Amino acid sequence: MTLEATLMQEMFLKRLEEERDFSAHTVRAYRSDLGEFTAFLKRENTGLDHVTHLKIRKFLAELRARHIAKTTLGRKMAALRSFFRFLCKEGHLSANPVLALRTPRRERRLPHILSADEVIRLLNSAAGADVASRRDRAILELLYSTGMRVAELTGMDVKDLDLAAEVAKVMGKRRKARICPLGRYAIEAATAYLGLRGISPQQAPRCTEPLFLNLRGGRLTDRSIRRILRRRLIEANLPAKTTPHTLRHSFATHLLDRGADLRAVQELLGHSSLSTTQIYTHLSAERLRLVYERAHPRARERETSQAGLTTGNEPT
Repeated sequence: MTLEATLMQEMFLKRLEEERDFSAHTVRAYRSDLGEFTAFLKRENTGLDHVTHLKIRKFLAELRARHIAKTTLGRKMAALRSFFRFLCKEGHLSANPVLALRTPRRERRLPHILSADEVIRLLNSAAGADVASRRDRAILELLYSTGMRVAELTGMDVKDLDLAAEVAKVMGKRRKARICPLGRYAIEAATAYLGLRGISPQQAPRCTEPLFLNLRGGRLTDRSIRRILRRRLIEANLPAKTTPHTLRHSFATHLLDRGADLRAVQELLGHSSLSTTQIYTHLSAERLRLVYERAHPRARERETSQAGLTTGNEPT
């Protein structure tokens, strides 16, 4: 049973990689999720062809008992839905047991962002003239200038930067390419970094080397960029919970705060659905509400007005 389930899962994951262009990160997550489900089936002594919706409910109940976050639980359900849909489509199963289950509602939490001043402090933390500082500054400037995902940044080659046209070609999820405009500071930082590597803006369109290299000359990984950011956050005395994705959130929120069109932000972020981008409108509204409550004399805490009533200071 376990061997069969494992074999089916590997066939499914290979399909995701080769035909549906899922990211390596998503495939890794699905492999872990399905591996967990396979281990559950082994404990239950159940084969794939005998899985029912009740059996899947039991699996999900075990996950909830471990207090797994709703977002993680939702991803595991998505993995199971895709997997059993694949099994039915390929003729390995006649009925899909997941169809009788509802996906748990996701927690809708507002993302953490940096203020414009905090972003500047972070960028200025990499102000040195050595190769590492220039590389780190270019990484941070590009993340904030374009709002790209960290995996999109690590996948870029030098040729994907057109410094003369002030744009970057970004390969997003499902191999969907988009063009992102580059700000002046990002162009200056990228030019300075490439200059230390002996690559001029004129040579860049023909250079197939990775854009960002580690000290051994290999392509930087997601994990390496997270380490770089962590070090720069300490130097800038900024919250440790900040991640590369925080710069993406900050990019979108700052654009909307300054009047950018929601659909334009959707295109810049590479979102396939406008509803995904709309989280940033909620974030902007929440920020405005907090500013209002801090600044408007009639929006302060109830205790303030009550104190005014007792002292006779309430305006008439």
